[in-house]
Amino acid sequence: MKTCKKLYFTAPEQVEVQEEKLPDLAPGQVLVETELSAISPGTEMLVYRGEFPRDQPVDSCLPGLEGDFHYPLAYGYACVGQVIELGPGVDPGWLDRLVFSFQPHATHFVTSPEALHPVPESLSAGTAVFLPNMETAVNLVQDAAPLLGERVLVLGQGIVGLLTSALLAEFPLEVLVSCDHYAQRRKASASLGLTASLDPASADYFEQARALLKPGADLTLELSGSPSALDHAIQLTAFSGRIVIGSWYGEKVASLDLGGRFHRSRIKLVSSQVSSIAPDLSGRWDKARRFAVAWGALPSLQPEKWITHRFPLEQAAEAYRLLDQRPGEAIQVVFDYRP
Repeated sequence: MKTCKKLYFTAPEQVEVQEEKLPDLAPGQVLVETELSAISPGTEMLVYRGEFPRDQPVDSCLPGLEGDFHYPLAYGYACVGQVIELGPGVDPGWLDRLVFSFQPHATHFVTSPEALHPVPESLSAGTAVFLPNMETAVNLVQDAAPLLGERVLVLGQGIVGLLTSALLAEFPLEVLVSCDHYAQRRKASASLGLTASLDPASADYFEQARALLKPGADLTLELSGSPSALDHAIQLTAFSGRIVIGSWYGEKVASLDLGGRFHRSRIKLVSSQVSSIAPDLSGRWDKARRFAVAWGALPSLQPEKWITHRFPLEQAAEAYRLLDQRPGEAIQVVFDYRP
């Protein structure tokens, strides 16, 4: 009998690794042995803290994430591993392939080849595990549609914020400013060649930002995961500017000051989410094309340098405590299943 170890969120601030029997391979299925899986510190911390909306589908677009948000919940969507067994009727070329798949954290999983994305031979597992966040960054930049010479502000430099800033740094912008509460993330952001990376907790934060953005951003991306950052975005965005909101707040709520300058500033708030393609682009773009762009962006950036912690799956509780209690110490945390 073949088994796997799988991570479950069982209650707020509680995770368990459970051993489960693997099903026999049906025709058209494969067995994958996981090498690395990445924790999404934004979305998964909502699940860990119990801040997710109940009875909402986990993600109907991803076959590995089915059902609603409720405990116990197997979650995660960034697995890289090797195909080690084929079911009847599967092309033999899949055997031993390094693949990416949107799957919860587990040592092994059974799926179909249609749910697998072969990793280009030039990429390591440590780079490929960033694929979903890179796709999110590509989607954010497409929804933001930056223009030549614009002044751009990115709020939040977690891994999605860093990847998005890295893509924006390739555009001919006049100014590109980021902000984050944690020094390690600001240092990583500054290394991308941005104009500046600011600390929103500093006493002169707004003065610094306005001086750089002269006096406001044409385009602001809110990627911090904090609803209160939307007020910062409104205060720092120029007349008729755009605010692209990529954060998922779950059940977190914050009041917004919409009675001040927002009312007369004609600021546009744009929701951006990677599960779909913007209607303006869907006539020419599909997910396969966007995936190809995301794969192509990974080699030059080499985001594996932002993996700050590697844990065996058995130490999952420690990994989530780190992200919950000491987030300033981490950028990307992964589970490493290799001996």
